[in-house]
Amino acid sequence: MPFRTTKWWPETRIARFGSYACYAMALLLAGCTVGPKYQRATVDAPPAFKEAEGWKVAQPQDDTIRGKWWEVFGDAQLNALEEQANSANQNIAAAAASFLSARAVVKQARAQYYPTLAAAPTIVYSRQPIFGAAVTGTGSTGSSGSSGSTGSGGSTGTAVFGTGTFAEYLLPFDASWQPDLWGRVRNTVRANTAAAQASAADLQNVKLTAQAEVAVDYFEIRAQDAQKQLLDETVKAYQDSADLTRELAQAGIYSDEDLVQAESQLETTQAQDTDLGILRAQYEHAIAVLTGKPPAEFSLAVMPLDAKPPAVPEAIPSQLLERRPDIAAAERNMAQQNAQVGVAKAAYYPNVTLSPSAGFESTSITTWLTWPSRFFSVGPTLAQTLFDGGARRGALQQAQASYDQTVAMYRQTVLTAFQQVEDNLAALRVLSQEVQQEDTAVTSSQRYLSLANQRYKVGIDPYLNVITAQATLLANQRTALNLRMQQMTASVQLIEALGGGWDASQIPAVR
Repeated sequence: MPFRTTKWWPETRIARFGSYACYAMALLLAGCTVGPKYQRATVDAPPAFKEAEGWKVAQPQDDTIRGKWWEVFGDAQLNALEEQANSANQNIAAAAASFLSARAVVKQARAQYYPTLAAAPTIVYSRQPIFGAAVTGTGSTGSSGSSGSTGSGGSTGTAVFGTGTFAEYLLPFDASWQPDLWGRVRNTVRANTAAAQASAADLQNVKLTAQAEVAVDYFEIRAQDAQKQLLDETVKAYQDSADLTRELAQAGIYSDEDLVQAESQLETTQAQDTDLGILRAQYEHAIAVLTGKPPAEFSLAVMPLDAKPPAVPEAIPSQLLERRPDIAAAERNMAQQNAQVGVAKAAYYPNVTLSPSAGFESTSITTWLTWPSRFFSVGPTLAQTLFDGGARRGALQQAQASYDQTVAMYRQTVLTAFQQVEDNLAALRVLSQEVQQEDTAVTSSQRYLSLANQRYKVGIDPYLNVITAQATLLANQRTALNLRMQQMTASVQLIEALGGGWDASQIPAVR
């Protein structure tokens, strides 16, 4: 069996010189990178938030929201729940795994900077027949004239003279490297790095969303507990009123109609009191899932809402570009698509591939790994697509359109961020006034009920006036509690809209 027996003749030095020249040229051309230079898209940011006027902000020493932003509410139970969510929330775990996957893709892309090396040791034994030529035929005698001559005739054929056993020992080392002449690999690495950084920002956004949901659900539960406390006290008061009315009806002072009205109001309020258990259970179940626990294994002790919204640090709209993880993710997506445009443009240029090969080859194991048994080959290969029916142009147009899409999405994300901050600033500003007004209404309702009771007891007014006063007071008290719950919820949502305690500088440098 034939095998390679290239020797190191002096002429091969010329080939080596040519190979070195190719390498040098490739290194010189490696600095060429096609594609647009990335610049962050501009957005129109107002100098200040419109709804911030008149809103009380934090004192100068508290002008920064820390990483554990929920601690600003001063609730130990909430702090514990947030820590559990950070470590056990499954959405956060999934986002963290997605980031690790994106980071691994960057490592795969960086590997294209380097050549690949492969070895395939081979030992082959073969048995083959040995062929040779054989002559066969018969002789004949003939005469011509008076003299005679003798001649012979025959045919030539192929015969097998035996068999032979051959061995081949091969140890090749093959390398392949495609120099990054036009920046295809560099742009691919840039794109994957930006994607990994966007994934890191997405992870922080998932964390912030989960943390905000825990806080909102927590304050909803505390508001339900406060409503329960209020209705329990109201049911007790209505029970006392119904008992008094029953005594007066039995004494003949008032009619049974008053007693029926009192009992009807009592039973209605009891039903409302019982109904509160549904929402509380649902919020408790939601917190259980957010903290990575089955609802059956989680419960919160009853504790009525007794908190005030904290002062929120003042911020300007342009700061959101650095403080919101979703904005940072959208910006990194722009950078990724910009690099993909460079990858698409690099497809228009030729590729050079260097594929050197060397090793040892012999028919005897004793001479397999000896210097005379060496072989090598090296040379560049140039590949250029001459016609593709517009495939490259389509890929470039697609990459450019995808970049334009990410620019629009980035700007929309920024606008949405501005809106969310303005919404919650307005909500807190209006709610602070509304709470004061509703507290005044509660005070007036209490006075109204006191007067109605007095006039009913002396027989001036019917019991219907007492029922009306009681219903008015309860409605105002429940409204006041709902407003305070909305204040706490808006405070959480404002901190979330401001980015929590996160900053774009925390995006990791992916390597």
